[in-house]
Amino acid sequence: MFLRNFWYVAGWDGEIGRTPVARTICNENVVLYRRADRSLVALEDSCPHRLLPLSQGYVEGDRLVCGYHGLEFDGDGACVHMPNQQSIHPEACVRAYPVVEKDRFVWVWIGDKEKAHEALVPEIPHASEEGWVFDGGTYDVKCGYELLVDNLMDLSHETYVHPSSIGQLEITESLPQTRSDDESVTVERWMENIVPPPFWANNLKSKEVCDRWQICTFTLPSNVMIDVGVALAGTGAQQGDRSKGVTGIVVNCMTPETETTCRYYWGMVRNFDIDDNGLTQNIKDAQAKVFYEDLEVVEGQQANMLRHPERKLLNFNIDAGGVRARRLIDRALAAAAE
Repeated sequence: MFLRNFWYVAGWDGEIGRTPVARTICNENVVLYRRADRSLVALEDSCPHRLLPLSQGYVEGDRLVCGYHGLEFDGDGACVHMPNQQSIHPEACVRAYPVVEKDRFVWVWIGDKEKAHEALVPEIPHASEEGWVFDGGTYDVKCGYELLVDNLMDLSHETYVHPSSIGQLEITESLPQTRSDDESVTVERWMENIVPPPFWANNLKSKEVCDRWQICTFTLPSNVMIDVGVALAGTGAQQGDRSKGVTGIVVNCMTPETETTCRYYWGMVRNFDIDDNGLTQNIKDAQAKVFYEDLEVVEGQQANMLRHPERKLLNFNIDAGGVRARRLIDRALAAAAE
């Protein structure tokens, strides 16, 4: 059910500290913490003694101490101390997961350890570049991650789900172009000579007619980056000159927990007013509202799918991006099974 040999977001960099943090990733329970030198540790969240979650324990020095009987584990998952035991039981160890920190996120590799190369950590475009700023948040979502992928690869829903912020009729009136290869799917939509919706008018600091773009790119296992923005109409944005506009990258990383739940890490990387901390918070608040509206949709879908497992989703022209993304996922799952 899950693509295992991939990096998944386990948290924002500021979430993981000296207090153990529990996560479920691809049906596996993981506990994360930092050593004294701030380096990261990710272990199986289950003490091998009596199976208490190690996330209910505490960190002492660089070791994770079980909160039940005091067994101590190092960052490699080895038990290095057992109270009242002269020797350490050979089976008293837990799995250690590869873990890295990049572009504001902590990433964990759930699959085969020997395949966990840092070069495979997904790119968050511009997140670490000078002249850009990145922030966002997280939602726990009661749906399979695929429904969120469908949602993000078909932005025609913005007209109806987000009419007061980023939605407008021109989205549904503009035909997108869909392309794909063995590693990604892209849906590109341009809207020319339109009145910008409230969110973009505020950030462009203008209500003049503009050209608007939405370029959604899905990459395995479950990430969607959306290049979005507006520029004054006719100033060459579609030809590559965005100097008369504003650009953002909407970041969407879905980490599957179970078949019907996931953690949704979202945010925006932007290149305008990057030193305005108030704007950063305002955009984060606006995104939180928009994405919460999406949650009501996808959780409603999942609830009906569980009630009526015999019913299948219908696919129309607007679903081309999501359909191709699911094909990529299915091919990767089939290859993993082989």
